[in-house]
Amino acid sequence: MWMRNKPLDLPRPEDALPGRDEAMPVVNEHFVNGCPIQPPFPSGVEQALFGLGCFWGAERRFWELDGVYTTAVGYAGGHTPNPSYDEVCTGQTGHNEVVLVVFHPRSVSYQQLLRRFWESHDPTQGMRQGNDVGTQYRSGIYVFSDAQRDAAEASLERYQQALSDKGMGEISTEICAAPVFYYAETYHQQYLAKNTNGYCGLGGTGVDLPQS
Repeated sequence: MWMRNKPLDLPRPEDALPGRDEAMPVVNEHFVNGCPIQPPFPSGVEQALFGLGCFWGAERRFWELDGVYTTAVGYAGGHTPNPSYDEVCTGQTGHNEVVLVVFHPRSVSYQQLLRRFWESHDPTQGMRQGNDVGTQYRSGIYVFSDAQRDAAEASLERYQQALSDKGMGEISTEICAAPVFYYAETYHQQYLAKNTNGYCGLGGTGVDLPQS
């Protein structure tokens, strides 16, 4: 959530911090809507996973959507098992700060989640978002199915064209299969609902995603 001196390249697995065997204990209740943030989730819901900078502000962008059952923040895409926030901030775990979104697809579509994703941050900045610098702030879409991958890739192409039309840069967003999701510490969960003065350097490009 603040600028630190840290590497801007992902570590090799053999160079990553060792981590631990025990999962991070978290309170299994969403601070805003009271739903569980850990599985098992109700039948009929689907999951999505996004990295778009500081996860404090990113999470709020999704729990505000009608049809979202629950959200949680955590770490994904790295090598260190069950990392802590301080470890992720060193840049030596390889993890990204991410938001897990559990949603009712009949009420809010994956395409609507993608729109919220693209329009809530600047996906052209590489290993940073605004003043937040580090590998944990990279842009990423982590997919749970071929259908999600197809939708994500198609939306990237549309958004790149929209950005290019405005003279903006190349999208650096990674799209890959959903890796292991490690829950962040309880105090990070729904942080901006608990701490109205919390800083988060999340911002968009001002360019909307064109309709498909």
